[in-house]
Amino acid sequence: MSIFILFIFVDKNHITMKTIYIVLLAHFVSLLCCTTAYTQDVMQDTSRLWRIQTIDGNEYVGKIISKDGEELVLQDNNIGTITLNMQRIRLMREADPKRVVRGHYWSENPQSTRYFFAPNGYGLRKGEGYYQNVWIFLNQASVGLTDQISIGVGMVPAFLFFGAPTPVWITPKISFPIKKDVFNLGVGALAGTVIGEDTGVFGIGYGVATLGNRDKNLTFGLGYGFVDGEFSSQGLVTVGGMLRTGKKGYLMLESYFAADGGVLLLGGRTVWSRISLDYGGIVPLLGYGQFVIGPWLGIAIPLGK
Repeated sequence: MSIFILFIFVDKNHITMKTIYIVLLAHFVSLLCCTTAYTQDVMQDTSRLWRIQTIDGNEYVGKIISKDGEELVLQDNNIGTITLNMQRIRLMREADPKRVVRGHYWSENPQSTRYFFAPNGYGLRKGEGYYQNVWIFLNQASVGLTDQISIGVGMVPAFLFFGAPTPVWITPKISFPIKKDVFNLGVGALAGTVIGEDTGVFGIGYGVATLGNRDKNLTFGLGYGFVDGEFSSQGLVTVGGMLRTGKKGYLMLESYFAADGGVLLLGGRTVWSRISLDYGGIVPLLGYGQFVIGPWLGIAIPLGK
């Protein structure tokens, strides 16, 4: 603002570079002072809730009582008043009160766009991504291109075993948030081929509808398989669900149903800051009157922001 005032009240023939530099410096200092003052006002507002992480991995949620250049006094929701050394603080952000459950801060679900493998109506945001591995053999990396469009690439590295043919695939997906945290739609496909075999392109195109938020939801989907552009006349129905049980834990359901049977996956997920672990059992539903279960074990590592 001070720059515009300068040009209004000073004759342009008498403006020198020295004058401009002085005004620019004054303008920068005034902005810095305003920003610092605003930050201090925010920090001293004892009605605000803060989430603080220290470099040793501890996390605290509460209201700031006082703060100076060396120490911060926090009224933690669980342990009461605590004094923290400013040099030991790694992260300090204002917390959403809705995410404080029983005194603990539940971060947003970092693996909310899929169940064990099947997608739901939520999408990766721009710049978000993850790498997923199941039993070493199944590998996939996905990234959000925009807040609604994402794509993944995957493979089973069979070439490592005596040069066997190698399946590879891509998974484009578009998400449509109809009502935030209530109803989302998604459409996409899994299209793949086998390197080393003359198999052409095969896969499945699908649509899904998800009811609920990123922590608690239920998804219904319908997909049709295809080979070299020709789609199957019979569809594949999928039902999936997720329920958050704690700060780091989730229960999950994923199932597929076709005319001649189906597959059911039941289990859970545990999420840490840099990795998540999926575990459960696979139950074929073939109508043979026999109960068979196989283990599922996978990890996911967040990528991007």
